[in-house]
Amino acid sequence: MPGLPDRITREAYSHEVSSAGFWAGGVTAAEPFFYSYIYAEPEGYRGAKVMHGKFDETYGEFVLPYAEVRQSDDPERMLMEFFQSTYDAAADLAKWDRAALEREPVAP
Repeated sequence: MPGLPDRITREAYSHEVSSAGFWAGGVTAAEPFFYSYIYAEPEGYRGAKVMHGKFDETYGEFVLPYAEVRQSDDPERMLMEFFQSTYDAAADLAKWDRAALEREPVAP
């Protein structure tokens, strides 16, 4: 992983991981987008049906353009549907023990 020390990537990717976030742009010419991916990627993940966004072969992850979220009637809902549906696809296809891993959010 460019820009990350090897000790960080070894720990971060030593087990299964689902990651989601925002990429504002930078070295690669692209518009800002939200992203979601899984490592190790299970078979069928790239073709999974998710809400909003699409799988981008260049980045190897699902992406949802920031501009689409901004133009939505309900940006928060759209973004949460994207993140939840990409996570659901990842966890189900990877056959994670979701009952052991997940819990309801707790208010701060």
